[in-house]
Amino acid sequence: MSTNLAAKCPPSSRLNVRAGAAAGHTESVEQVRELVPRKAAALVAEALADTRVVTLNGARQTGKSTLARLAAQDRPGALTRLLDDPATLRAARDDPATFAEHDDLLVIDEVQLAPELFRTIKVAVDTDQRPGQFLLTGSAQILALRDLPDALPGRMEIIELWPFSQGEIDHSPDGFVDAAFTLGPGLARTSTLRKRDYLERLVRGGYPEAVRRTPRRRAAFFESYLTSLIERGVAELAAIERRGDLRRLLALLAGRSGGLLVPARLAALSGIPRTTLNRYLELLSAIFLIKQVPAWSANQSQRAIGTAKLAFTDTGIAAHLLGQDAARLGEPDGAAGPMMETFVLMELARQLTWSRQRARLYHYRTRDGVEVDAILETPDGRLVAIEVKAGATIRGEDLAGLRHLATRYGTRFAAGYVLYTGQQTLPFGDRLRGLPIDVLWTTQTPD
Repeated sequence: MSTNLAAKCPPSSRLNVRAGAAAGHTESVEQVRELVPRKAAALVAEALADTRVVTLNGARQTGKSTLARLAAQDRPGALTRLLDDPATLRAARDDPATFAEHDDLLVIDEVQLAPELFRTIKVAVDTDQRPGQFLLTGSAQILALRDLPDALPGRMEIIELWPFSQGEIDHSPDGFVDAAFTLGPGLARTSTLRKRDYLERLVRGGYPEAVRRTPRRRAAFFESYLTSLIERGVAELAAIERRGDLRRLLALLAGRSGGLLVPARLAALSGIPRTTLNRYLELLSAIFLIKQVPAWSANQSQRAIGTAKLAFTDTGIAAHLLGQDAARLGEPDGAAGPMMETFVLMELARQLTWSRQRARLYHYRTRDGVEVDAILETPDGRLVAIEVKAGATIRGEDLAGLRHLATRYGTRFAAGYVLYTGQQTLPFGDRLRGLPIDVLWTTQTPD
């Protein structure tokens, strides 16, 4: 199976598409494969080989349909059904058992529109345990669906598909997470990028449609995307009466991306009741617009009650909501600092979906104010700590949180990095390094 799966799906005029004969597609498979390859493609191939149900979960317009369609094209007997079509959706809801019948791979696009199908799928794969029976795509967190009867434990693998990573856009390795734990302080990088280059990447974001547009046309895409997400994406999960409140909350959240998520403070600033605001935050997470990065503590029981950090999953969307382009972000009162931190957090989150090294993403903050922007922790307890700076110089105080962790956790501490917009690798003592931000996507995964 090819792992070079593209990001944008050509339109189809048919509801049920046989693999290899996708009627209405104006681009050949070869033309589609020339588009941006996705790192998740290999994950889909591996999962279909040993798992009965595979679900591609992610925001709208990130390329889920294309990735699923191209996976199906490697299976001559595969069948694709698109629930975006009203007639197809009605058939799925009226007779889910018949709808889900198929002898080979069945691809169901936008499965969250018909949660009735999950019970039928569960019965089907309990009766027949062959791998690779269903490939589902969804634009809402599957586990957040209210009507989901069973999360298919042991039967379903969920693969998250984010907007493009920088490595996918540049066709570069995206191997930082693996290299950080393997090489530790031996990781090095000399970059040609400067602060303005990073800011341009930040405002571009990673949505396929935004990446290919000019800055002016990109703004039109972001505006249309947000409108449709609020009008349709949120409505699929819950009834929202005052959608204007949700749009104003998004603008408020954009100004706090990279900071602590304190619902009581947000409720006071927005005038939205606390219970309603908490519900909105859950919905925005469920449609992949925001991500909450949990607080890290050596005490596992303390992690659940620590204050999470807020991050927009796409910095292009966040910068659009703030009304700041690259030049405005770079001004003294611009939002370059928190936006750059968000940018790094989400590059790490993307890589964690495909890195060989399993790890979880956290942030760190003590009661007496010691902070570290990002912590990666492996299942065996090793730590990589990361501080993010939008400037091209590193000061001594920028290393305070990293030194605190290195001293406190000893051999568990694999390395600490300050990622900055400078161009050189700088040593700062035992296991501490300053590295250009593009080390995230230019680093090879070690053998």
